[in-house]
Amino acid sequence: MAASGEPCRPGRGEAAAVVVVGSCMTDLVSLAHRLPKTGETIHGHKFFIGFGGKGANQCVQAARLGAKTSLVCKIPHDLLKCFLLLNIKKLTAQEGHVGVKGSDWSDPEALLSIQVEGMAQVGKDSFGNNYIENLKQNDISTEFAYQTKDAATGTASIIVNNEGQNIIVIVAGANLLLNTEDLRGAVSVISRARVMLCQLEISPATSLGALAMARSSGVKTLFNPAPAIADLDPQFYTLSDVFCCNESEAEILTGLTVGSPADAGKAALMLMGRGCQVVIVTLGAGGCVMLSQTEPTPKHIPTETVKAVDTTGAGDSFVGALAFYLAYYPHLSLEEMLKRSNFIAAVSVQAAGTQSSYPYRKDLPIHLF
Repeated sequence: MAASGEPCRPGRGEAAAVVVVGSCMTDLVSLAHRLPKTGETIHGHKFFIGFGGKGANQCVQAARLGAKTSLVCKIPHDLLKCFLLLNIKKLTAQEGHVGVKGSDWSDPEALLSIQVEGMAQVGKDSFGNNYIENLKQNDISTEFAYQTKDAATGTASIIVNNEGQNIIVIVAGANLLLNTEDLRGAVSVISRARVMLCQLEISPATSLGALAMARSSGVKTLFNPAPAIADLDPQFYTLSDVFCCNESEAEILTGLTVGSPADAGKAALMLMGRGCQVVIVTLGAGGCVMLSQTEPTPKHIPTETVKAVDTTGAGDSFVGALAFYLAYYPHLSLEEMLKRSNFIAAVSVQAAGTQSSYPYRKDLPIHLF
């Protein structure tokens, strides 16, 4: 099936079509045969560190599909690396365990670019601003990736079992320092976007400000209320053109049990009653349920049946894909956008990791574009 109509392609020098105001996290991932019970210690069989955070994840997926993107975020300077480098001179004088190439001890800026041998493994495992390079490698504009020395990088501790299911604890860190002043600095890119996307791994007040700024400029808003807050400010509903949550978030927001597409439809109706234009409740392997002011009857959109390796970040893959389609294929029906977003998210769960599992446009079927 070919795409409906010609996509809205960016012109040379055009502003980012998809702007994400959100989080960057370092993922600390442990693979185990099963998830531990309360108070239990179990053996895992693999550990790795990756790039994550809902904001960055969604931005990366949109970019890999071909969107021109910009991420408005806050990350720390690599304080641990600075600390290590400032102590290298002392360490090398002791046992020679650390070798330094091209060092200029009188220049702090030069220290940050030194190649360090021996203890460099600690530097690589520190949670610093190598995230900037990751964003650049994904063709994401980092003009508004603000840096701070006042907090550590946000982290997500993730355990994944053999079925690909996970449990996650996040510590937001520097993400909570993104503020309205930062938004004002980024108004030029937010106001010219086709779609602005945000979540709740940053301060809710900042996300709300971003939605208001985008709405006042006529930019389509896509809000992912994750992690969910039971007493969410009512303005989040009225400022969201598309409100997209998963089943557990829908339960927190509505107080309803969501265990089936029918349950999701009831929750979506309640959420739409709070002022949303479009509500989408994702159901993992069950696909999603959609509802809108123009199509007020809940509709279930199933997804592909696949063997999941790791479901971490699948929801972000879905949301990032949806942002891409809203920006570049606005004439597609919402149902078709969701079918394609379902497909892309299903591809992502078949590989381990978060951003590392996200597919590129070149690796996807042509009918998606």
